[in-house]
Amino acid sequence: MEATPSGAFGPLQAVALALIQGITEFLPVSSSAHLILPSALLGWPDQGLSFDVAVHGGTLLAVMAHLRRELGGFAASGWAFLGGGGVARGTWDDNLDLLIRLGIASLPIAAAGWLFADAIATHARTATVIAATTLAFGIALWWADRRAKPGSARAMPTIGEALAIGLAQALALVPGTSRAGITITAALLLGLGRTAAVRFSFLLAIPAIAGAVALQAPAAVAEGDATLWPLLALGFALAALSAFATIAALLAFVERIGLAPFAIYRIGLGLGLFALVFVGMLG
Repeated sequence: MEATPSGAFGPLQAVALALIQGITEFLPVSSSAHLILPSALLGWPDQGLSFDVAVHGGTLLAVMAHLRRELGGFAASGWAFLGGGGVARGTWDDNLDLLIRLGIASLPIAAAGWLFADAIATHARTATVIAATTLAFGIALWWADRRAKPGSARAMPTIGEALAIGLAQALALVPGTSRAGITITAALLLGLGRTAAVRFSFLLAIPAIAGAVALQAPAAVAEGDATLWPLLALGFALAALSAFATIAALLAFVERIGLAPFAIYRIGLGLGLFALVFVGMLG
């Protein structure tokens, strides 16, 4: 594969950014912190909004495919609640409890995105901000993981806790925070077990990513260039495949080892970004 010519978005950049997005979207390590490095250090041009929408669409497909049983359970319980399948109308179960909590937890980021997305994009997408949030929320994740008590952990948050996790998720609009990282951290601090915290974070990703894609899709279509369609399809496919593999690997890893390695990695990455800012390699 040939290198991307200077000033042109090409296959090498598309492959690298799609894999970075797919792998880091669901890890508590901040995708924006990783995406800033190759673009800044290699002088790559901006990939454009249409590519961002394509790779986020790929990660959305991946998490929906991985959680297909949970999504099917929501649909079945909703149908039963409406009286479908011969079940008494109004039948309530744990799936609907979880669905209500996910809806409540999704409200803050929707409101914050509507109100502050433009201001954050204008003023917060700097290397210094990304370095600071990567470091600070890495320390927070480490602390939350140390406090986790598997023996007394719960599998589902209360309605109030779901709202608190949702408020934490709204902070992920600031680059470097990590949507996965901040929601897992909040869930752990509120008493959920590690696996339950990660699964709740994955489920929360579906409305969050879907909302972002829906909001940006019209502008992406208007910006679209027919010559980029092959790169968009490549980015979508690679992001989907890498994200699906990452989700499965993360759940297995968390059950055996915990989240401390990700926290330590984030702390090191944040310090490394600060070093690059200090020597002038990142602006």
